[in-house]
Amino acid sequence: MLERIIKASSNEDDVVLDPFCGCGTALAVAQRLNRKWIGIDITHLAIALIKTRLKDAHGLDVVNTYRVIGEPVSLPDAKALAMQDRYQFQYWALGLLGARPIQSEQKKGADKGVDGRLYFHDEAESGKVKQVIFSVKSGHLKNEYVRELPGILEREKAHIGVLITLEPPTQPMKTESASAGFYQSPWGTKPILFGTRFAQGGLA
Repeated sequence: MLERIIKASSNEDDVVLDPFCGCGTALAVAQRLNRKWIGIDITHLAIALIKTRLKDAHGLDVVNTYRVIGEPVSLPDAKALAMQDRYQFQYWALGLLGARPIQSEQKKGADKGVDGRLYFHDEAESGKVKQVIFSVKSGHLKNEYVRELPGILEREKAHIGVLITLEPPTQPMKTESASAGFYQSPWGTKPILFGTRFAQGGLA
């Protein structure tokens, strides 16, 4: 229906505006029909979903055809977002890694230590879908965040755990992570737990 509406009301290179773009259906169709487009939404959950949808529909190169206004682009920006709304920070951080926030699946506060998920196929076991779980911490860090992650991996039957932190991890956290074990893949040995934190201009 959106394809018919856009074709009937615009020509190629015209601009399509969706001021409440939500999951980005109109934007994806406009992109496919060679229209320029502007999408507006207030949540980073929606923005992350739209970016994933565009990549799934049009390939990785689509990211070079648009820009997002209002997202953090520096460490101070990320800290400001975390102070304003930790859930929006969480959605934004997970979106950077292409992970799906579980808050889109259930109510806030019921995550049981899992903030996001990502699925992948391992060539060693063709056809079997495996899972990466993500935990996002924007506040003061505690060693138990790392210590509890192996148990969460076992409960969720996940293969890799990622802890995303706004602040630098402590040395005990690094030590705990190094002792957690390893994930074996066809591409080499990877830590089963690894940390990602925000630095000036991106992820470190």
